[in-house]
Amino acid sequence: MPGQQLRFAEWANFYVITSAAAATLLGLLFVVITLAAERGRKDTANIRIDLTPTVVYFSSVLLTSALLTVPNQTRLSALICICLHGITGLGYSGFLAIRRGAGSASYEQRRDLFPYAVIPLSAYVLMVAGGLMLLPWPPIALDLVAASMLMLLGIAIRNSWAIATTIISSQD
Repeated sequence: MPGQQLRFAEWANFYVITSAAAATLLGLLFVVITLAAERGRKDTANIRIDLTPTVVYFSSVLLTSALLTVPNQTRLSALICICLHGITGLGYSGFLAIRRGAGSASYEQRRDLFPYAVIPLSAYVLMVAGGLMLLPWPPIALDLVAASMLMLLGIAIRNSWAIATTIISSQD
């Protein structure tokens, strides 16, 4: 039945771990950016272009964890929350794919299209699919949503590393 309660007891630790990891890494990312800004970096515009999607992906993991741990969440309310969140992420990732893909002449720019747009787009597709499957097959649906969260967390970690190494390796 659509109004049935979801059983999140098995998932509680997963949501705590992923949200704590996302929040901690998001905080560290802001520390790195603050230190770079204090050093008077000249390439902060390029860093900001890469930073925004990374912040969005970390925040997305946090939001998904929060949405799925709301007390008295039903299948229908979880379906609505997850699908709306996933559709919003699809729109954002699609926008990034179009914006980064247009005029990407160099190999470096085209290579960045995958970690900043294509892989997150795939994660949000999984999230929407998981949301839609919450009514008929809740265990499979929660696995898909968890996979999308791990994809977003992993790609945000990769992008954070790329930002940090860019800051460290670039000349003043």
